[in-house]
Amino acid sequence: STPRQKTTLRVFFIMARLASRFASGSLFRGATSRCFSCTSVCNGSETARNQLEDVLGRQLKDIEAAGTWKTERVITSRQANTVRVSGKSVLNFCANNYLGLSSHQNVISAAQRALDSHGAGVSSVRFICGTQDIHMDLEAKIAKFHEREAAILYASCFDANAGLFEAMLTPEDAVLSDELNHASIIDGIRLCKAQKQRYTHMDMEDLESKLAAVKSTSRMRLIVTDGVFSMDGDVAPLVKIVELAKKYDALVFIDECHATGFLGKT
Repeated sequence: STPRQKTTLRVFFIMARLASRFASGSLFRGATSRCFSCTSVCNGSETARNQLEDVLGRQLKDIEAAGTWKTERVITSRQANTVRVSGKSVLNFCANNYLGLSSHQNVISAAQRALDSHGAGVSSVRFICGTQDIHMDLEAKIAKFHEREAAILYASCFDANAGLFEAMLTPEDAVLSDELNHASIIDGIRLCKAQKQRYTHMDMEDLESKLAAVKSTSRMRLIVTDGVFSMDGDVAPLVKIVELAKKYDALVFIDECHATGFLGKT
């Protein structure tokens, strides 16, 4: 599949879930006279609703025809090398649980102790009343591990990438992204207003040519790459990327989601 297909799979999945709710009527049930904070779509006019169902229906058929339809695999066991699916024991080659920590007894025991001491959930966002001492402790340990001044926890890595580029970059800046970067990076870059350049996968000559092109037209330049590309297993040429960053006065962003803890010195 192409990078564009990878990027839109998440949207396709959401559309499929919406379509199932259209079929059952559950999406709009109880939302005729008032809206709730957790409701993203309300009844509106019957004509508009029918139009939405028709648009989604045609798009879902196109997805099926293109062979990119996704269905959920329901797992009834812990995440591990072997999991239970539909009553069968199967090998799991597609999880990000590289070190097996999600089912490690020490991790489970620590989580149980945290539930006893701090409860389930923080009931708010971080900057209102959702920051607990365990968050600060974990952020400090992560920062120390990565030899950085500080760290910020997000609910998911997808959210982290969605929150960075828009806050950091303006129309005066330029962002240069590897064409096979993770979908979360692509979506995050789309949210910002910087000049956008996409260079050929791990092609340092192409990256340099694009850095040269934006050198005089940008305030800041940010090179963006996965450390390890999750779909192909390629390892980014970080030494050369840093050399180019120094040559063209650029910053470097590395997504280490698929490398931290097991690739390189730990």
